[in-house]
Amino acid sequence: MATAAKTPPGADPKQLERTGTVREIGAQAVWSLSSCKPGFGVDQLRDDNLETYWQSDGSQPHLFRVLTRKTTVKMLCIYADYKSDESYTPSKISVRVGNNFHNLLELRQLEMVEPSGWIHIPLLDLVNNPIRTFMIQIAVLANHQNGRDTHMRQIKVYTPVEESSIGKFPRCTTVDFMMYRTIR
Repeated sequence: MATAAKTPPGADPKQLERTGTVREIGAQAVWSLSSCKPGFGVDQLRDDNLETYWQSDGSQPHLFRVLTRKTTVKMLCIYADYKSDESYTPSKISVRVGNNFHNLLELRQLEMVEPSGWIHIPLLDLVNNPIRTFMIQIAVLANHQNGRDTHMRQIKVYTPVEESSIGKFPRCTTVDFMMYRTIR
């Protein structure tokens, strides 16, 4: 009988931001949770502290929604720690996107085995382009050891950084343009 391999951790999302290819947009969004224990809500999910967490309070699936204006989204990063959270750690999540609650489509379903660290979830269409959406819904479908409530330590939402045309000049391609390309 084969055992499932542990989910390997991904790179720290702050390193990805430093490369200049992505930008975190979670602060510009409206977040909502299906449930939470008092003192364990959205603020803890978004505070950049890996010691705090959101804790659900109710039956599964546990949902949280990220609502923005129509935005290009490249990736979600979720921090989970099985050693700290044990049966509270998600083992199966679903990522859904759409324009509103009524037309959500499941983009990814992820099975995690004892995750410890950042989990990178690319949000790409069929031709590997980042998706454009108004809403992202993340559903925790199951926990390790059949746990009921969930701990989620951090969630980051990333958009690709587009190059700016400021500071870039078009190339001079004709002799007439080349004659006047410098300032005396």
